[in-house]
Amino acid sequence: MSSSFALRHVRRLSISAVTNAAVESPPISMTRAQFTSKLRSEHDPNKVLEMYEAVSKLDISPLFARHAQDLTVKRLAKAKRFDDIEKLIESKKSDPKVNQEAFVSTLIRSYGLAGMFDHSMRMYEQLGDLGAPRSVVSFNALLSACNHSKLFDKVCLLFDEMPQRHGFLPDKVSYGLLVKAYCDDGKAELGVEKLKEMEEKGIEVTVITFTTILHALYKKGSVDEAERLWSEMTGKGFVPDAGAYNVRVMNAQNGKVEDLVKMIEEMKEAGVKPDSISYNYLINCYCKNGMIDEAKKVYEGLEGNGCKPNGATFGTMIHYLAKNEMFDYGYKVFKDSMRANKMPDFCILKPLVVGLVKSTSKKRAKEIIRSAKRNYPPSFMETLKKVEEELGLVSDNSVDVGEAPSETC
Repeated sequence: MSSSFALRHVRRLSISAVTNAAVESPPISMTRAQFTSKLRSEHDPNKVLEMYEAVSKLDISPLFARHAQDLTVKRLAKAKRFDDIEKLIESKKSDPKVNQEAFVSTLIRSYGLAGMFDHSMRMYEQLGDLGAPRSVVSFNALLSACNHSKLFDKVCLLFDEMPQRHGFLPDKVSYGLLVKAYCDDGKAELGVEKLKEMEEKGIEVTVITFTTILHALYKKGSVDEAERLWSEMTGKGFVPDAGAYNVRVMNAQNGKVEDLVKMIEEMKEAGVKPDSISYNYLINCYCKNGMIDEAKKVYEGLEGNGCKPNGATFGTMIHYLAKNEMFDYGYKVFKDSMRANKMPDFCILKPLVVGLVKSTSKKRAKEIIRSAKRNYPPSFMETLKKVEEELGLVSDNSVDVGEAPSETC
């Protein structure tokens, strides 16, 4: 066993031990993805904090540390625990790495994720006091925080002011964040102008920047302009990735099936591998056009195409399967979603539960309700209880608890 592999293995086991101790869960070997899933499924802000504090004490990679911090801040912001967010981020000032610009930049950005831009700005202004340099790196973190806080006009002001005040030049990331501010503010045409300015100044146009503008144009209904930009950029040798293609695929999903299929084939011919998002749009298009069998074929072929179904895949399939009274297959997809730890919203599952009851599959309907009780927040229990009563799924504990979960589809 190599030393690097051994270290990763120890890290996973350590994360598992500490996070499970914090939330009293059964022991599992915890990867970053599993930690993310566990944190997202935890609805108690206090336990979210416990999990983060436990993990932050471990020897984890800087990337994992940033991911855990950002995800924790998002969960706390959702619960409006802004005081806890401030305590968490301010406590990082005692970290030995606080004199590193990249480290402080993560704090600036995290405040932005919570919509606390005034705190982001204050942290940015404190860089000198913390002994950290101030360059385009922290500037980009500040612009990102501003975008996350939806202060789009402020992004433009900062872009003009800060580089001149502190003596650095905006880079391709800075321009990308400015373009995003324009696009998110419904001003895609300004984003296109900035794209031309980047080309004139010899600043690289990243795939992310290009995709941002493309998405904004489609969203605004400027389809012809979006297609014109696509032709112009690809004609200059620009190579789009799956994300850029998916923006076009997303726009095509409401049109003719054959057009969308053709677009996905175009991706393959260009050497760009369609991903789960690409196939989700295809599944959605098939379903909207009443071609459920074709959607099932795409769903069943995902793994063969090197893709995994995600939450949107399961939600779309279950919705349309229930709508077309294909309850048995809908139950199969539900089971797949549980194995993937991607529990759909109950507004999607309820029609399936109702359909299973009507088709004399109460056992399977009960299993979905039990799964919902295990995975949904406590505040949702009353809703589930009402559904049980309405559908006649309430039974005494001796029968309900003893009933083995169905594994067949």
